[in-house]
Amino acid sequence: MNQTPRCERCRFVPRWCICAAHASIACPLQADVLIHEREFWRPTSTGRLVNRVMAGSRSHRYVPETPPESATVAHPERELWILHPRGEAVPANTDPAGVQILLLDGSWSEAARMATHVAGWGRLVCLPDQGASRSSLRRQEQTGKYATAESLLILLAALGLTEAERQLRLQFELHVYAGLRTRGALVQAEEFLASSPIREAFPDLLAELHRRRPLL
Repeated sequence: MNQTPRCERCRFVPRWCICAAHASIACPLQADVLIHEREFWRPTSTGRLVNRVMAGSRSHRYVPETPPESATVAHPERELWILHPRGEAVPANTDPAGVQILLLDGSWSEAARMATHVAGWGRLVCLPDQGASRSSLRRQEQTGKYATAESLLILLAALGLTEAERQLRLQFELHVYAGLRTRGALVQAEEFLASSPIREAFPDLLAELHRRRPLL
């Protein structure tokens, strides 16, 4: 919310804008984001990343004083799933075209409050544990806690949507890398890049990002 100039789409400062790699990812799953009003302004938000790259994704703003109602969020022709640690395992043999997933985007405490509000809206689903998070932009307090876009990645894989998962992973990892470089966390960024698929996917963009610029 400060006055630092930022790209209108990716929300990074122009020096680390990643829009040259922007993609629109087609997917039969309807992926919507319930984003806390504070999270909406955080450049690290991966919920906004989901809205940018997943075709047809919608954003629903959560304001504590006037939270949204189920009727304004739930798709009438799909079963609403809500990610929740006490939910059931991802149902086998599910047709993604009949499912709407609602992702909760905010800090852990904000997401917990939103989860309480929406728990009765649909089917509570728990993700399989994939170990440590790949996101270094927020402190992950324990395994099993993932960034919003990372949660969608796990769900896409569980539903067999491998091509959408591959494309979103590239966008997510590029987002994390740009976020680390924006913070000046060079060592951490290089360690992240060493094991990231974006090295091979976006060599020209990375070369441009790494190009030395004259001081203004």
